[in-house]
Amino acid sequence: FHKPRTIHDFSAVVTGMLVGMSCPPTVPFWIPMIGSFFAIAVVKMLFGGLGYNFMNPAVTARAVLLASWPGLMTNWQFLTPAEAVASATTTSQATPIAALHYGTASTYGDLFLGNVAGCIGEVSKLLLLLGAAYLVIRGVIRLYTPVALLGTLFLLTWAFGGDAGLFTGDGLYAILSGSAIICAFFMATDYTTSPLTFKGRIVFGIGCGVLTVLIRVFGSLPEGVSFSIILMNILVPHIERLTRPRPFGEEGARREKAHS
Repeated sequence: FHKPRTIHDFSAVVTGMLVGMSCPPTVPFWIPMIGSFFAIAVVKMLFGGLGYNFMNPAVTARAVLLASWPGLMTNWQFLTPAEAVASATTTSQATPIAALHYGTASTYGDLFLGNVAGCIGEVSKLLLLLGAAYLVIRGVIRLYTPVALLGTLFLLTWAFGGDAGLFTGDGLYAILSGSAIICAFFMATDYTTSPLTFKGRIVFGIGCGVLTVLIRVFGSLPEGVSFSIILMNILVPHIERLTRPRPFGEEGARREKAHS
């Protein structure tokens, strides 16, 4: 592509790690390889390289893998810590979100520590929050988008989730289930595909939360965070245009021009 090489900044390594973490531990090795190729070659390079892609590469790769090989991407195998040490035979288990619909919901403790089935990088919320805290302390990410996303997910799930409808859903369970935390802190905060303005980041997070609830509660998919981020990535230019701060004097000049 006759462009400067950016392999030395390790952004591709981060993308590859996120793609691998977004897969179940039992998928064949070529699944994350295809996902990584799609993330870098298609989502990044075909749109101009690093900094020019309009969708998050790792999230888009996960969505493509889920749509292309749903059987492999939703084949959940669960090992307790004792079984993992003993290399015992794995047993199939539903994800926490799916189990909630079956009436066999996991405990908050299991969800927080990761004693549940799921993708490699989404099960242990304790480790995810520790990693997120490190990024916040180092100033790598801001909390505007994650808080807006998770807060909206909590409130709307509490209001519209559950079998009885209004105010019967478990908002905390929704946050601790699936890929909500890994997507909120490590994917929705991507510099290139998220708004730069303060208000824009809030709007972006709220939009992701709303779409996630619509997909989870009213759609046929148990997980919807990845798809919600992709949809909001498309709207980022419009969000930035509507939320950008106006330079001093611009509003007065606009009104004066309108009256003239």
